[in-house]
Amino acid sequence: MDKIIMKNLSFYGYHGVLKEESILGQKFFIDIEIFLNLKEAGESDQVTDTINYAKVYKIVKDSVENKKFHLIEALAENIAQRILKNFQIAHEIVVQVKKPEAPVNGIYDYFAIEIRRTRDE
Repeated sequence: MDKIIMKNLSFYGYHGVLKEESILGQKFFIDIEIFLNLKEAGESDQVTDTINYAKVYKIVKDSVENKKFHLIEALAENIAQRILKNFQIAHEIVVQVKKPEAPVNGIYDYFAIEIRRTRDE
């Protein structure tokens, strides 16, 4: 299956279990992979035969910046469901949410989750 890849989309959001996270906010980095058949788009050279990246970006931006979730798992689920709902040609999606400023005492690059959803679920 072909795929559209969007890497390291960066946003500022207010997601987290701790009260401070919902008040102060923090950076989130999102990776998206959308699985679909790109043959028709490759042959026609028309954006109408694929998924418009700008529209996907707006959905992700809205989910991260305008909604609040306790868990990054819930944020990822919201993103995945909205994209599958809005783009019928998408068969499957993988969403990774990275949280580099998680309130964990230690040295790390980030904490992350990754979910995979199909249209049939």
